[in-house]
Amino acid sequence: MPTTYRGLFRTPEFTPLFATASVQIAASTVSGLALGTLVYTATGSPLLSALSMFGPSLAQVIGATVLLSAADRLPPRAATAGLALAFGSGTALLAVPGLPMWAVFTVIMFLGLVGAVGGGVRYGLLSEILPGEGYLLGRSVLNMSVGAAQICGFAVGGGLVTALSPRGTLLTGAALYLATAAVARFRLSSRPPRTAGRPSIAATWRTNASLWSSRPRRYVYLAMWVPNGLIVGCESLFIPYAPRHAGMLFAFAAGGMLLGDTLTGRFVPPGLRRTLDAPLRLLLAAPYLVFAAHPGLTIAVAAITLASIGYSATLLLQERLMALTPKNVHGQALGLHSAGMLTMQGVGAALAGAVAQHVSPATAMAVMAAASVTVTVLLAPGLRGEPAPVPEPSPQSAA
Repeated sequence: MPTTYRGLFRTPEFTPLFATASVQIAASTVSGLALGTLVYTATGSPLLSALSMFGPSLAQVIGATVLLSAADRLPPRAATAGLALAFGSGTALLAVPGLPMWAVFTVIMFLGLVGAVGGGVRYGLLSEILPGEGYLLGRSVLNMSVGAAQICGFAVGGGLVTALSPRGTLLTGAALYLATAAVARFRLSSRPPRTAGRPSIAATWRTNASLWSSRPRRYVYLAMWVPNGLIVGCESLFIPYAPRHAGMLFAFAAGGMLLGDTLTGRFVPPGLRRTLDAPLRLLLAAPYLVFAAHPGLTIAVAAITLASIGYSATLLLQERLMALTPKNVHGQALGLHSAGMLTMQGVGAALAGAVAQHVSPATAMAVMAAASVTVTVLLAPGLRGEPAPVPEPSPQSAA
């Protein structure tokens, strides 16, 4: 197993997977900023602006209950390319002039629905390319690529919104999605599905129920979903909080996340991983409490950057989830994590936007941070103890 970044990129297929993830995040970042700006300009509503950027996450819960079995039952290369094409087409449709607001949110929800499968496909494939101990290092690098792509995407996206208009920026995002599809189709190897059988609602429900039936897994899922989602609610208010500097705030948040993933994925020894996930989740929320005092831009940037280091707690919790889950459902287990996390991010954005309708955006951010700290403290007892080893599935049970 690779233990260094150089060894990681020498692993067959990791580089094209890294490229597809990076370009797709850049596309999502650019188009999300453009769409949020477009909706806020048209409506003046912090709630609608937040939902336009993070609303697709709300549809993840539907996709997780009806489509998620596809993550292990479709060939990874075809699924990755097909999802990128769907997102490229939908983003191009959002750029159509005069598109009514109800149609905008219909497209957003559809993209969220099909996107529920994406995390399971990508990270299930990663667990095949880098099994065992290699997964944490590979996932940390993918997370680092998310941070880097978001820094570039928000910085470039802010300039593109000014230079090309929000609709022109949406078309740029659509082109990036198409580039992702091309990389997936021509650079990833053809692999069979991890699990036999056709994707179905029944198979999705059956495996989700099995995953959720384990009390240790339930606590891990809740720890990955809820504190994270509430803090994304804070981020969803960056545009109404500082309309002229929102791109910069998003970029610094991505920079903090990049730093946290780098330190946690590469330099934290295995013996410390179990003791750091709760402190990192507290770090994710606590700095946002300063927004109760309506700080200036410099303090806001510092608080946002520091808090975003705490996103690396998810890496440690994913490692625990893999230890608690049979290999033949790794794709769906990771897909359930991704879909649930994005769903809670959408819920967090909706809650934060609703609170900001009645108080200032800064006060709403402090409220969401306090809720995240509370949830982390309440979940702590259920996350104590070492995860029990999961036996390898038999060929019959895998089928």
